[in-house]
Amino acid sequence: MIYEYDASAEKCPVPLVQLRLLLKNMSKDDCCLLKISDPGSLTDIPKLLTKKGYGYKKNWLNNTVLELLITRNSLDSNSSII
Repeated sequence: MIYEYDASAEKCPVPLVQLRLLLKNMSKDDCCLLKISDPGSLTDIPKLLTKKGYGYKKNWLNNTVLELLITRNSLDSNSSII
């Protein structure tokens, strides 16, 4: 299943709390497409994903919105989606 969560209009800690709930529901083969723009979320969410062992790929949609493709499998966290 592909989960989508657009948190680009929300301020931290709301995206972080909602993402934690979403991650609990994800199974091994699921992924999540998350959009964030809040400065707190831009730093806190990648730290959380790395700490919890989730893989993610980054894709800047514009100058302020970052899209993360999150999986339960560890990915190269520094890679970008082309």
